[in-house]
Amino acid sequence: MAESEPLLSRARGGNGRDCPAGSHACVQVGPGAEARRDLCFEQAVIFIEDAIQYRSINHRMDTRSMWLYRWYYSDACQWILGFIIFLILFLAFIETPSSFTSTSDVRYRSKPWNPPCGLTESIEVLCLLGFATDLSVKSYLVGWPQFRKSLWLLAYLVVLVLSFVDWMVSLSLVCQEPLRLRRLLRPFFLLQNSSMMKKMLKCIRWSLPEMASVVLLLALHLCVFTMLGMLLFTGNKQDDGQDRERLIYFRDLAESLTSLLVLLTTANNPDVMVPAYSKNRAFAIFFIVFTLIGSLFLMNLLTAIIYNQFRGYLLKSVQASLFRKRLGTRAAYEVLSWMADREARPQGVGVKAQDLLQVLQKVQVDSTHKQAIMEKVRSHGDGLLSADEFQKLFNELDKSLMKEHPPRPEYQSPFLRVAQFLFGHRYFDYLGNVIVLANLVSICVFLVHDAGVQPQDRDDFMLGILNCVFILYYLAEMLLKVFALGLSGYLSYPSNVFDGLLTAILLVLEISTLAVYRFPHPGWKPELRGLLSLWDMVRLVNMLIVFRFLRIIPSMKLMAVVASTILGLIRNMRAFGGILVVVYYVFAIVGINLFRGAIVPPPGNISLAPNGSAPCGSYEQLEYWANNFDDFAAALVTLWNVMVVNNWQVFLDAYQRYSGPWSKIYFVLWWLVSSVIWINLFLALILENFLHKWDRRGELQSRSGDQITAVDLLFREVLEEPTEEELMAKLRHHPHLQLCR
Repeated sequence: MAESEPLLSRARGGNGRDCPAGSHACVQVGPGAEARRDLCFEQAVIFIEDAIQYRSINHRMDTRSMWLYRWYYSDACQWILGFIIFLILFLAFIETPSSFTSTSDVRYRSKPWNPPCGLTESIEVLCLLGFATDLSVKSYLVGWPQFRKSLWLLAYLVVLVLSFVDWMVSLSLVCQEPLRLRRLLRPFFLLQNSSMMKKMLKCIRWSLPEMASVVLLLALHLCVFTMLGMLLFTGNKQDDGQDRERLIYFRDLAESLTSLLVLLTTANNPDVMVPAYSKNRAFAIFFIVFTLIGSLFLMNLLTAIIYNQFRGYLLKSVQASLFRKRLGTRAAYEVLSWMADREARPQGVGVKAQDLLQVLQKVQVDSTHKQAIMEKVRSHGDGLLSADEFQKLFNELDKSLMKEHPPRPEYQSPFLRVAQFLFGHRYFDYLGNVIVLANLVSICVFLVHDAGVQPQDRDDFMLGILNCVFILYYLAEMLLKVFALGLSGYLSYPSNVFDGLLTAILLVLEISTLAVYRFPHPGWKPELRGLLSLWDMVRLVNMLIVFRFLRIIPSMKLMAVVASTILGLIRNMRAFGGILVVVYYVFAIVGINLFRGAIVPPPGNISLAPNGSAPCGSYEQLEYWANNFDDFAAALVTLWNVMVVNNWQVFLDAYQRYSGPWSKIYFVLWWLVSSVIWINLFLALILENFLHKWDRRGELQSRSGDQITAVDLLFREVLEEPTEEELMAKLRHHPHLQLCR
């Protein structure tokens, strides 16, 4: 079917929206009305699915293209694409230098297994071919004019070409090339496949100018105090304290900058101050003033600016997503209303409820929301739905509907009905929580009591008896709840599923313990076999029961706000987590190329700490040998330790000595990207979620039938609904549809 065939049009008379004579705007598909009807249904289904997923509607709309479009966005196809992205990123753990060793400590690490040349390259080329197919499908669906305008698709093409060229260079050099450029490009495949990551990256890019102004203030602050420190601690007449300060922290410009930069993160406080302060208390003023201005004022000002800019640009992003959603539903309305117009119905302009029900049957959306929308459609009867009514139907997608639990079983006996009432009451849950607390306290008491006792000298008789009692109670509680609620009703509560699973695990382990070690008796000492004995496993699983207390969170207002904030963060962390993965991946690959093999073990592979040959607080004295860049896994852990900025001056000093002074640039850049920018963005997300929920806690608690999702409510009060003129103007400029109005 030609692309010009499925055109969205109006063929009405007397209202100024007629298609001109000879225009290709009117649909002419197939031999009859049935083909036109099927095409309109398929187009409406695609538009509604685009609205649900906040996707752009600017793609081909002929029958074959729509089939390809739905196949591409099917769960199976997207799962395969996600697996390919995971696989190509995971190759960094396998390819040379391999991370397949039990430890990354350079003193004890065995020679790693490295794959033969061509093994990982074969997997990689299959992944690249998958990405090439992905790019081809996307390019075809959007069309050549849209492809040329999309910077992400053009960058996708460039990255693929560079990756294929670098792959061929690797094979020609028998995998002995010093640098693999394509490893640095792999995170791009993760970025381009997520619209949320693209939006988050855009927010960060637009926030950089404001961040740069504060970073420049920090740099000026560092430079001024560096010069003051060097002048203060390098006078003609110096006592021992000043001289020690100069030799340790202010011996030259680079060392002075490094010392104060680390002090900005408070990682070396008060060590940097002690040599001078121990001789004269007045020197403390210099360091206190520096910390006040830098750490308390400028760093927190940076957090405030990042939060403000993040909120502003995230609001724009959410506004754009809302426009896409409204545009998709409006396009579906226009398609279906055109079909109703062709039937020349006298009721007026609108969409038949029966047509919309047929379309919804084909839409891929969770069954709960689909049923809620269809119920509202049926409530309209046989009349036509207006554009406003059509749009309001899909507001149900913004709600997280409460799942109805199956009805409880009905018993004829009065005794059974009373028992059902008692064991199905919430007070029975409260009793279970009290028992869990008693279980937890008993375990803690025995752990404290046995902390100083050798395993072979312990008598676990009392703890064994208590465990049997608690497990029998958990089993009885589960059976009584099944009796009161019914099996389907019991399983409809996630907390009951978790409790039941734990009870089953506990019961199996307890039976195994009794079978192996017999019943508890005085002097009962289960043997220790391997890392954990069977008895230790029972006690560890008992600790998991504490999670049952999470059920009390909704009944405590303040705790519920905090808990809902955490859950909202978990749902919204995919974009943040993806960007963090990209940053970690790139810096780890760069670190491997810069510092691989830089850290060498001490002579004889012995620790330098006992003989005192290493300076106190140094990399060697602290035995940080496992923190290196000799493989990808070790590089990730090292970057994490630097991001936490606890003792990160140790890494600066060590790699300066082993690799050269320019290594500090790498670590300072990592600190800026991870600790300054990403951590502050994470704080901004926490603040936005918490403040929003705190301001609306009363309203959210008053909802009983349904809940609005946190993502859509985040900016609900300030979002502007797009006007009909804006929506119709956008539809008229659709590259693959023509709307005559």
